[in-house]
Amino acid sequence: MTKMTFTRRSMLRNGIAASAAFAAPTLIGTKARAQGREIKIGFVSPRTGPVAAFGASDDYVLDGVRAAITGGIEINGTVHPVTIITKDSQSNPNRAAEAASELILEDEVDLMLASSTADTTNPVADQCELNEVPCISTDTPWDGHFFGRGGNPAEGFTWTYHFFWGASQIVDAYTSLWDQLDTNKKVGLLWSNDSDGVPLSNETTGLPPLFRAKGYELVDAGFHEPLSDDFSAQISKLKDAGVDIVSGVFLPPDFTTFWVQAAQQSFKPKAVTVAKALVFPTSVEALGDLGSGVSTEIWWSPGHPYASGLTGQSSADFAQGYMDQTGRQWIQPTGFKHALLEVAIDVLKRTKDIDDPESILTAITETDYDSIVGNVNWANGPVKNATTTPVVGGQWVAGDTYPYDLKICENQYAPEVQVQSDFKPL
Repeated sequence: MTKMTFTRRSMLRNGIAASAAFAAPTLIGTKARAQGREIKIGFVSPRTGPVAAFGASDDYVLDGVRAAITGGIEINGTVHPVTIITKDSQSNPNRAAEAASELILEDEVDLMLASSTADTTNPVADQCELNEVPCISTDTPWDGHFFGRGGNPAEGFTWTYHFFWGASQIVDAYTSLWDQLDTNKKVGLLWSNDSDGVPLSNETTGLPPLFRAKGYELVDAGFHEPLSDDFSAQISKLKDAGVDIVSGVFLPPDFTTFWVQAAQQSFKPKAVTVAKALVFPTSVEALGDLGSGVSTEIWWSPGHPYASGLTGQSSADFAQGYMDQTGRQWIQPTGFKHALLEVAIDVLKRTKDIDDPESILTAITETDYDSIVGNVNWANGPVKNATTTPVVGGQWVAGDTYPYDLKICENQYAPEVQVQSDFKPL
């Protein structure tokens, strides 16, 4: 730690330690336990801006977790109240960095959490690494998070740990879908020119070499600026190349523009399987009839066989609770937002010295936790600071309660997740 940070924190914590010595015990059940100091968790997520859909279920998740820890959490025989302080990254990396800095320097959080696209997780993690604050993040492909921050697998980072799927898992899921169709194995790729699209387009660590290794020929239509309004050039290139499949990375509004213009220009591939944009039901509904049959990755759903280690809720019950409370269809980030918080609570409970950031860091590295999105264990790699969670492939089809339902159509690398439907061509 820097001298300034260490001195500030040590003064604060020495004061807390002195006051805690005179704290009256609190009665929980039949056992008296000391009342400890307040623990602060920072939580940074995009609530507004182009990727605000990723934060749409934040309130539901936070309400449930706060209710579960309303009496505090026990650490080494002492019960500590926990405050979760939220900040909106506004879908902007500069604002995400500012939010993290505020939480570190003004709120003096003990543990930082960040989620939902590299524009949030990367700058937050960088601030935590700089200020030596323990940080856990999720909902960004691990490769984009790690390599997008200049990570070196031989060294890694010290203070920042991440869990989510990676590029190779996406390729496994996508090609497992496409292999069910009769195609020419030509894939047209389009990339959003942002902190998610750029890393996944990388010819060394991104999707392209992995698609080729699976036997697919690629036609790269290049980068497009976020919130583009004209994809004519890219569509013409893909039509001329005769691609049967379209993939890549889009913001939700960009894919809507692209897919509507593709229909207008009579471009009709057999499959379109896109990361990020097609995760959300609202994005598919915006396509109208053109939404039927589009496909994407599925990282969490009501059909996933995992339960929360904090509340005991199954994935199905947790998703239904969101729909009952909000009247909106379940969304994939909901599971990962909850998992991020339940992993954080587990880490804090196992911390040997809550006043020592390095002790919290040690508890993070020793995590082996079964969450609502599956097991989280950084000892399993693939690099020091990242661990993976399961992902399968799915397709949007006409729904019953809602306009479209996302059905699981392949589970080759996550057989515990049940397949719900065959994959069909557009």
